[in-house]
Order: sequence, then C-alpha cells, then structure tokens
Amino acid sequence: MLTSTKNPLVKQLRSLGESAKDRKEQGLFLIEGTHALTEAIATAYPLSIVCCTEKWIAANPDLYEQIAGSEEIERLEIVSEEVLQAIATTKNPDGAIAAALMPSRTTSREIAHINSLGLALETIQDPGNIGAIVRSAVAVGIDGMLVSSDSVDLTNPKIIRATAGQWFRCAMQTSTDIAEDIRTLQSQGIKVIATLANAPKTYWEYDFTQPTLILLGNEGNGLSPELIELADAAVSIPQSDRVESLNVAICAALLLYEAKRQRSYPKSQNGVAIL
Repeated sequence: MLTSTKNPLVKQLRSLGESAKDRKEQGLFLIEGTHALTEAIATAYPLSIVCCTEKWIAANPDLYEQIAGSEEIERLEIVSEEVLQAIATTKNPDGAIAAALMPSRTTSREIAHINSLGLALETIQDPGNIGAIVRSAVAVGIDGMLVSSDSVDLTNPKIIRATAGQWFRCAMQTSTDIAEDIRTLQSQGIKVIATLANAPKTYWEYDFTQPTLILLGNEGNGLSPELIELADAAVSIPQSDRVESLNVAICAALLLYEAKRQRSYPKSQNGVAIL
C-alpha cells in the first residue's frame, strides 16, 4: 500500500488536476470518483493509472476486479486515505482516482460525424456550464460538439465531475479554428443557427428536423460577430423583460430538447402532433 504523500506518483497525479499545461505535457488527465471511473470503463476509455483505497475495494469488488484484470492499465495502486486526499481536487473523494489518456480528437478532419445535430461552443469559460451542456447533449443524443480552443480545457476535472460521467459518452473536439470548422460542416449540408437575444424568430419557430449545428457563445459576451455572420439563421429564447439573460447551459438544454421534440413528434399538416 502506498502511504506516503511525498511519493512522486502523488505529485504527478495532483498536477493533472491543477494544470492544463501538465495534462498536455503528460498526455494524461484526472478522473475522480466511482461514477466517472465506472463510465470510463464501460465505454472502454483508455486508462493509465488507477489509485484506490482498501475501503473502496471492499465497497466495489466487481469494479476492482475489472480494473485489476485489465491488461491496458499500466499501474494499479492501493493507497491510504491520506494519499488519495492529497491527490484529489475535491474535499471528500470517494476512494478512487485514475489518470486517463488525453483525447486525440483535435483536428477538423474529424468533424464529419456531425451530420444530424451538433453543438459549437465559443469561448465558454465556466467548467460547470460545459459539464451541464455535455449532460444535455448526451441525453438528447447529438452527433458531436465543437469547442473553441479559447474555452476552458475539456479535461478540466470540474467539467468531468459536472458531466456525471457522461463526458466519456460525448463526441467532443477542441477546435483551433472554429469558424473554419463551421464552414466545413456547412459545406456538408449542415444548417448553422446562432442564438441571439434580439433575433426576431424564436427557437420554437425553427425547423430542427433538418441537419443543424447550434452555436452558443461566451457567458458574458455571447457569440462573436464572425460566427454570427456565418450563421444561416438566428433564433431567440423568449423571456421576461425582468430577466437580462439565461445561463448558457440552460439555453443549450432548451434548444436541444426542442430539436428532440420536433424530431420525436412530427406534426401533421393541420399542426397536430402525430403520436
């Protein structure tokens, strides 16, 4: 059992939770908690290092056996509660932490799979927002999501926690030139819609049954003029005059579920939903 908090492994793993630069240099990112670890294993996501306590093993014997029997995991360490706490980015870790290989989906050549419904996020700074958007995206079943490179790092531990394990089920890509990637999708027949507070057309009026990419912008400033100019259409979300704006994750959920509603319950010619 690893009991020293001064062990080099502790410093290595802790740095993954603290620094995007260290994650990039090591090619690893941190997974914290049983839920996230379970989803990583269920989706066959490549893990490099797993640390867990004896108490956690006793509570999760089947999951531990899966981990111990994996030939792909390079290192499995049983650690003390103190060591796990020294690694964790949360105050009360539940007994398991892992280091996973960094995702390699980083080039525009890999966006062709967005052929029905997708998201493009520009300069989103709050990891909690991206985490909540990922959960909605997976629940609706979108094809994939583009995230501009000036947004919060997608391997930020707060994002992974906020997704409740759904991070591993969402096809995400960091885009170094999101405008160019959007143009590529447009050339493939995808309609691009911008979300604007002053757009005369509401999202209820947009036809989401056609292949669509939804653009969502920065929490404070919204979409850039360049992406607004690229959009084929713009929609607004009706709200009370007493409310200045909605949280970007709420906006994403509303638009995605309107798309799901339209696709799940098509209307007849007289406007009555066909059930």
